[in-house]
Amino acid sequence: MTSRIERDSLLSGPLPLAEGERLVATFHPDRGAYIRNNLVIAVGLSIVAGSVLLLMGNPHAWTGPVAAGLAVAGRAAFLASEALAADWRLTDRRLLGPAGRAVRLADLAQARPFFGDVLLVTRSGDKHLMKYLANGPAAAVAIRKAGGLL
Repeated sequence: MTSRIERDSLLSGPLPLAEGERLVATFHPDRGAYIRNNLVIAVGLSIVAGSVLLLMGNPHAWTGPVAAGLAVAGRAAFLASEALAADWRLTDRRLLGPAGRAVRLADLAQARPFFGDVLLVTRSGDKHLMKYLANGPAAAVAIRKAGGLL
């Protein structure tokens, strides 16, 4: 008896366009933004780790920043293929994201820059984060224009 492993629904391909729906723009994650974000996290955690070890009186406080940097680098390398494949497509009706996410433009309450990314908030309060964009503020403006929020 052979068992079959089902593909996780989170890794499914992009949603298809509806009948008559027109693609307006596609937002791809940027490798430079991904590296930059992870460097900021690594530096922040390194400072915290070294400070905690210094406050504890550890004579080897240098190990904290090194371990934090290596941990963030390992995490970034492991997740890069998934994070950099998370495309968002803007159509004349919806915003289609990874893992089958779809936000109708009529339901969109906000699209604003958030630390270089774009935070989407629907009228019902659902939140979506478009991460690692090369130009988050420009993407937010394009989405607001398409959704009639400008």
